[in-house]
Amino acid sequence: MACPDCGGLIDVNYVWDRLPVPASLREFESRWGHRQDPIDFSGVWRFRELLPFAANDRIATIGEGQTILQQSSGVGQYVGMNAGRLYLHYEGLNPSGSFKDNGMTAAITHARMAGAKLAACASTGNTSASLAIFASTLKLFDVLVFVGSGKIAYGKLSQALDYGAKTIQIQGDFDDALCQVRAVCSKLGIYLCNSVNPFRLEGQKTTIYRVLEGLGWEVPEWIVVPGGNLGNSSAFGKAFQELKQLGLIDRVPRMAVINAVGANTLYQLYEQRGLRWNGGRPDEQIIDQFYRKMADDNRRAVTLASAIEINRPVNLNKCLRTLDVCDGVVAEVTDQEILDAKAQIGSGGFGCEPASAASVAGAKLLRERGVVAPSDRVVCILTGHQLKDPTVTVAYHSSSNQEARETGGLDEMLQQHGVIDTRFANRPIVVENNFDKIMDVLQGFG
Repeated sequence: MACPDCGGLIDVNYVWDRLPVPASLREFESRWGHRQDPIDFSGVWRFRELLPFAANDRIATIGEGQTILQQSSGVGQYVGMNAGRLYLHYEGLNPSGSFKDNGMTAAITHARMAGAKLAACASTGNTSASLAIFASTLKLFDVLVFVGSGKIAYGKLSQALDYGAKTIQIQGDFDDALCQVRAVCSKLGIYLCNSVNPFRLEGQKTTIYRVLEGLGWEVPEWIVVPGGNLGNSSAFGKAFQELKQLGLIDRVPRMAVINAVGANTLYQLYEQRGLRWNGGRPDEQIIDQFYRKMADDNRRAVTLASAIEINRPVNLNKCLRTLDVCDGVVAEVTDQEILDAKAQIGSGGFGCEPASAASVAGAKLLRERGVVAPSDRVVCILTGHQLKDPTVTVAYHSSSNQEARETGGLDEMLQQHGVIDTRFANRPIVVENNFDKIMDVLQGFG
């Protein structure tokens, strides 16, 4: 999936003037009336004219992309937005519980077209869960998933195991696992399903189409997305670039990509060292020097937001293109800020995994800095379901600040990641198994 000349990742490019393109995005709305057809039911393939690489009879779908965009007053107030201006787009309703299914349906479709017999991926959890559920549902081929030792949440690991994937646990982190799986796939001719695969990104473009659909095909001022391996941000920028090229939108929004402080490669390179797309010629020396220093210091990504715990994002250059196309910014947020935002998202009705909440934490930070105006229309992408990583959620809500400080009872895992404040915790109330005691607790409730 890399260019044989330069080693860089390749793109899927379409000759649009030879393809049937809708005159308006509103034409896609008619497919809601044909949802008994699996490819019209899919929230990816009902936009197939905008990723036209597969014939209808080759498409592999399990009903992905049934996601929702919802305005959130409570979270908007927390971020500092005017009423009605902040939206949450929730990808946790996908079959495997994360946005990865958008891209995986496209990758599996291409694998099917290519006659693949075996597929593989490296994963912090969501990719492996997605690949495994597609393989177990469609029975097209067997799969291998490579994970880092101790670097995968149990909610995600349980999916890969339950769906029958052969799981290889590398004694290292995600970057090590990806390096190994790329080498293995190259040596053995296995189809690779990580986001180095350009067809993965074609499927991930459709998140943007669904966001626009939810906004009545109007373009917001901001899209805010967590930054890990940078597949989503890369795909989103490509989507907007193509839509503008095709005359289906009249402008592109700004985009904010949010790193965790403990996994902030993009932030360091873009905001601190001035790395830019530069017309397709980013300064590779800046990147190489950064990675050499990272290796010399043996620095590893460390964050509770495990889905974005990545040091060497493979889609770095494609993300730089997105930031150029979308006049983007990059920010970093602490695990404390991520978990506080996650609690606010939860109280607003969406259960998301920690990495998802980086988008809201980032929007809040950019609002405080005046980068985002309170009147802007902002869409925060929530990438995965809460039950992907329930351990962190329970830890955050299980200790009050006062008790934690007095008894040292705050979960050790949180403390190790700098989370010392659980002001938004919804702590369970412990009471004796006694009716009168229970009634005492319930006085004034409701």
